[in-house]
Amino acid sequence: MNLRSFLFIPGVILLLGLACNFPVGRATQQPGDAIQQTLMVTLFPTPISEATLPQIEPTREETESPPYFPKTGLHTLSPEEVMTVTPVEEQFFRYLTQTGDTIEALAGRFGVSPEQIQSAKGWLSPESLLPAGQELIIPNQIGLVENSWALIPDSEVIDSPSTVNFNIFTYVQEANGFLASYQEEIDQEPYSGAQVIEQVAIENSINPRLLLAILEFQSHWVYGQPSDAKHMDYPIGFQVPEYRGLYKELSLTVRQLTTGYYGWRSGKLTTLQFINHQQIRLAPELNAGSIALQMLFSQLYNQQEWKKVLYDPGDFLHTYQSMFGDPWKRAAQVEPLYPETLQQPALELPFAPGTTWSLTGGPHNAWGVGSAQGGLDFAPTSSQSGCYISPAWATASAAGLVVRSDHGVLVIDLDGDGHEQTGWNLVYLHLASLDRASVGTWVNKDDRLGHPSCEGGVTTGLHVHISRKYNGEWITAGPPLPFVLSGWLAHPGIYPYLGTLTKGDQVVTAKSDGSHTSLISR
Repeated sequence: MNLRSFLFIPGVILLLGLACNFPVGRATQQPGDAIQQTLMVTLFPTPISEATLPQIEPTREETESPPYFPKTGLHTLSPEEVMTVTPVEEQFFRYLTQTGDTIEALAGRFGVSPEQIQSAKGWLSPESLLPAGQELIIPNQIGLVENSWALIPDSEVIDSPSTVNFNIFTYVQEANGFLASYQEEIDQEPYSGAQVIEQVAIENSINPRLLLAILEFQSHWVYGQPSDAKHMDYPIGFQVPEYRGLYKELSLTVRQLTTGYYGWRSGKLTTLQFINHQQIRLAPELNAGSIALQMLFSQLYNQQEWKKVLYDPGDFLHTYQSMFGDPWKRAAQVEPLYPETLQQPALELPFAPGTTWSLTGGPHNAWGVGSAQGGLDFAPTSSQSGCYISPAWATASAAGLVVRSDHGVLVIDLDGDGHEQTGWNLVYLHLASLDRASVGTWVNKDDRLGHPSCEGGVTTGLHVHISRKYNGEWITAGPPLPFVLSGWLAHPGIYPYLGTLTKGDQVVTAKSDGSHTSLISR
């Protein structure tokens, strides 16, 4: 792997991501039965039946399932229920919607305009989540695309409710491989191997099971030992000199996973470019989790190797299932992560009533490079510039339980169950350690959380970054679930960090210098 392959992320995403004010030292992030019915999409001209399922030693044709491909859901569905993308008179696709779909995203994936997507139910809202299982007719402008088998559920990529009872430390110790004795220093603090996995998973909201499986598949760290010095220094295989060691290699891993996941969710990612510069068109019917895996391994292997890793017997998904069992059965207990009925709870601006702050950053990465464009930045008005601890207070936008408070980050769990993986969570960044609310504190709306600062990242001036998660998934600030604070509605700009907040005929424009058009009062 060379430096070029590491740097391959869609250019605009990466260049803008480098400006994000996210933790650098800790995460090296330059700021991303029923369940399978919504994911198992194939290119069969007729509904799938049990007769199509290869029983022994399946061949490697696109019309046959890999041996690890789950039977549940795909082969027990009735012809009316099975999700297919089938040619209609060879000029159209018949597509059944998945949870999280929007018209805009589908238009991007299928390479059409939103107006070209038709439904028997009539008009489709361009800014709403579509109900799962709705039949759409979409012009076929891309032909038939290979590699269309769903690989993994979304909830196995995101740090979702399915990880609540998963104990990383117990798993690593019982596996008793190299990872169990591994230690690394991060920001002059000692971390065990399990702590590294936990930290990367929770900060980026990526499933720790997936991180462990990738690590085991690439270097045998979990159950065995690295075979040579290369696998010792670069356990995932990116081999970027500035990113040596487990923590930094995992930071590159989550960067690729989130770029794939949220790029697909938004409809902006439609092709993969491999390390040898080959490109392929992504199958438009896949789910975000499958695209995340495809994206990651496209940055580690050439196209031929990539296909073997993801679609041949005995490769990555075999490793994953041997370590953690059937991911689709777990997914059936927690998905959909992103139901079409989802609504944001009432939220207030993150500063006290009667005060005026500036909108210094419009919608941009919620956390790291590639994550949903779900973050907003606010700064208190001041005659002083640069980095210091402001005497002003950031306040709770809603009531909830503080479940994380360290290194400039504070997370409020709005359902109060103590789990960051479930329900709505608000993530604040750049809160100073001085006076910051501690873990276990119940806060009510408008309670003080901490002081704006530059802690928790690289930034040229103090501010507070706020973003939302639902069931572990970062939520974009624009449609279909716009960020609304004290009645102010967020609108993305043409580039990250631009954009506005509107309330009736009032408009506040994001300005990094805090100039008068960015001022907003409660």
